[in-house]
Parts: sequence; C-alpha cells; structure tokens
Amino acid sequence: MAFEGLSDKLAATFKRLRGRGRLSEADVKEAMREVRLALLEADVNYKVAKEFTTAVTERAVGSDVMESLTPAQMVIKIVNEELTKLMGGEAERLATTNHPPCVIMMCGLQGSGKTTHTAKLGKLLKSQGHRPLLVACDVYRPAAIQQLQVVGNTVEVPVFEEGTANPVNIAKDAIKHAKDHGNDYVILDTAGRLHIDEVLMQELQNIKEEFTPDEILLVVDAMTGQDAVNVSKTFDETLGITGVILTKLDGDTRGGAALSVRAVTGKPIKFAGMGEKFDDIEVFHPSRMASRILGMGDVMSLIEKAEQQVSEKEAEELAKKIQQNKFDLEDMLEQFRQIRKMGNLKDMLAMVPGVGRQIKDMDIDDKMLVRIESIILSMTRKERQNPDIINPSRKRRIAAGCGMRVEDVNRLLKQYKQMQDMMKYMRKQGKNGRRGGFPGFPGMPGMKGKSPFGF
Repeated sequence: MAFEGLSDKLAATFKRLRGRGRLSEADVKEAMREVRLALLEADVNYKVAKEFTTAVTERAVGSDVMESLTPAQMVIKIVNEELTKLMGGEAERLATTNHPPCVIMMCGLQGSGKTTHTAKLGKLLKSQGHRPLLVACDVYRPAAIQQLQVVGNTVEVPVFEEGTANPVNIAKDAIKHAKDHGNDYVILDTAGRLHIDEVLMQELQNIKEEFTPDEILLVVDAMTGQDAVNVSKTFDETLGITGVILTKLDGDTRGGAALSVRAVTGKPIKFAGMGEKFDDIEVFHPSRMASRILGMGDVMSLIEKAEQQVSEKEAEELAKKIQQNKFDLEDMLEQFRQIRKMGNLKDMLAMVPGVGRQIKDMDIDDKMLVRIESIILSMTRKERQNPDIINPSRKRRIAAGCGMRVEDVNRLLKQYKQMQDMMKYMRKQGKNGRRGGFPGFPGMPGMKGKSPFGF
C-alpha cells in the first residue's frame, strides 16, 4: 500500500512525542525535522515538504497546544489537518453540464494506465446511473482502439471508434452520436507518448480548442514519484488540465506524488486507481487519505465499498435473520463472497481504525476466503441450514469433497459458532438498550480470540 514507509516513520515520530508528556518548542521542531525527512524519503517535493512542516510548526508552538493536557495529540491533529489541506481539503466532484453530453478528455503518457482508467471511469459513472460513451481517439498506438473495445466490453460501456481517422473528427462524430443516443458523458481516450513532445501537445490542444471539454483529466502513475508531479505541471501549463487521476496507489510506491500534485499544480486529484480490477477506482478524498497516512483508518471508504456490494434490501434481510437467530452457513457464505468482491482483505482491514498497524506484518491470505467457500459448498443444503447435524462422518465426507482436512472443517464450524455468539451478544445489547461494542470478533487484531484461519 502507498505511504506505508511514510506512515511508519510518522508513527515512530509521534510515539516519541507522546512519551514526553508536555512538549517544548524544541520538541516540536525536532519532530518536524523528522517529519520533513520522512516526507522527502516518500518523494514529496522539497519545497512542499518545507512549507508543510513550517505551517505545522507555526501552529503547534502556539499556547493552546503547548499548554493543553495532551499536546502530542494536538500536534497529530494539526498534522492531519495540514495534510488534508495540502492535498486539496475537500473532494472535487466530476463536472456536470446542463446540456449533455459532458465531455471528458483523458490525457497522459503511455504506460500510465490511461485507457484502463477510461474504462474504470466509465464503469463508475454507469454504476451511478449515467450513460457514458467511450471514444477511441488514440489512432497511433498499435492495438489502442482494440484495447479500448475490449475493456469497454468488459465493463459493459459502449465504445465509439472510426479507425485511424483524424482524432478531432472522431471526437466530433462521437459527440453527435452521444446526443442522438442519449449518452450523458463522452470520455475521450486520447493518444499518449513515451515522453512529452510538441506533436502530442498540439493534437490535444486541437481537440480542446474544437470542443472546450468540461473536464481535462491527466492520468499519471504514482510509482514514477516526482516525475508524476513534473508531468502534471507540464501538461497543466500547456493544456490547462482540470484534475488528475493518480494510478497505482495500491502498489509499493512512496506516494509523494499524491502529496505534491495539488501544491505544485494547483489542480486537484479527482480519482485514485487502487488496483487492477475495473472496480478499483475511488473518488480522492484528501481527509480520508490523510487519515490513512496517519494510521487512523478510513471507515467511510470501507462503508462505501460495502454499500456497493450490498443492497439496502439485502442488508435488511440479513439484519432480520440475525434478530431471529436464523443466520446459517448459507448466509455466512454470502457474506464472505461479498467481502471478496470488496477487494484485498488486508487493505480493507487497514481501513479499520487501530487495526492497520497491527496487521502490517501479518500474512493475510485472500485465498482463505476461497477455501472457506469450498468447504461450505461441499456441504448439503440441509447441512448449511442446520450445521448442528454435521457429525464426524459428515465432516470426513465434506473434507474429502473439497480436498481439505477434517481439521479445516472443524475450524470453519468454530468460526461460525463464534459469529453466532457475537450476534447473540449484539441482540442482547440491543434489547437492554445499550450501545456497547462487540465482545470481540475472533481474528480481528486487538480483539479477543484468534482466528481459526490464522490471522
């Protein structure tokens, strides 16, 4: 995950601050020197890192902080607020128009993920009830048109192409097609280059001058570090971009680009690519990213991921089953399938406040969910609905059916029993009018018990 190194260094710095009780001005300045080094190691622009630590220091040495009972927490709060401000403050919405279609021009260098994120954006808009149209304006790169057609077909969003005609004419015909067929968003996948050159920029300027797009989104690879910031600055000076899509933020990247792009270009990061799947694109929320960097989790993004997989009706039906004590292994199977759809298990757990740092060095295997699914599917419907009937002979048959051991079946049944105990506790708390927490879900770090599946 991006920012892992930065998060670790910031955590170590703040831990030392907490250990000192009351803080002096020297303590704060020493901590900010360490923060600046951590930012520079994360590939944050030098000027940005210096201005950031200066702003934090000026606020942190004020009397309200120095005289508070928990000055270290106040410093962390200030760092969180300044990180949020550095990345733009509020999430920026995608442009809309009163006269559809809304034209979005995607641009970027080759290899940044422009075509893939054109499809990702199209799928995201479709999930929100829009009718996007993808347009193949990259007529130079071999198989670029075919690639857009393939990814468009995968996300079930229509693609408009006219072969290797003039890109300006293709865009013009696509917009006319969109008006005739009721498409409210037109996403132009323009040509890229291995480096910035006059030919590339001139073509993009021709398209911009012809249609005045509502959005010009630059797709940049977060793993290129400071080069991503330099590319953003050049494209903005030449083309006037309206926002950035930062890709590969899930990878082993230092993440400095995310902290520098807004400060250097003045243009917001609108979306973040968080994985290889077409669902792995998020609206970029500066406040949530700041919380992730500081190890505070990101509950809102986790909730949104869950809402994408579970309808309100399904949630109500599950709640009703839990209340009536009718939650069985078929329901458990469905829950694990929904978790799998939400993405990488370790990344999701890292969004839970207080959990991320505890699981950092744990080996959490996503295939664990596949193994659970295979065990449950090896059971008969009657066994899934009434696990109490599963005796030793049934366990042997189930284990043989899924190629696992009897011990694995026992672990699953134990997990199921622990889930039932947790739900029973929740029902009891609800009847007593309490709002207490869980008694401890097995396997979640920092809570009671250990998962029978080893995490």
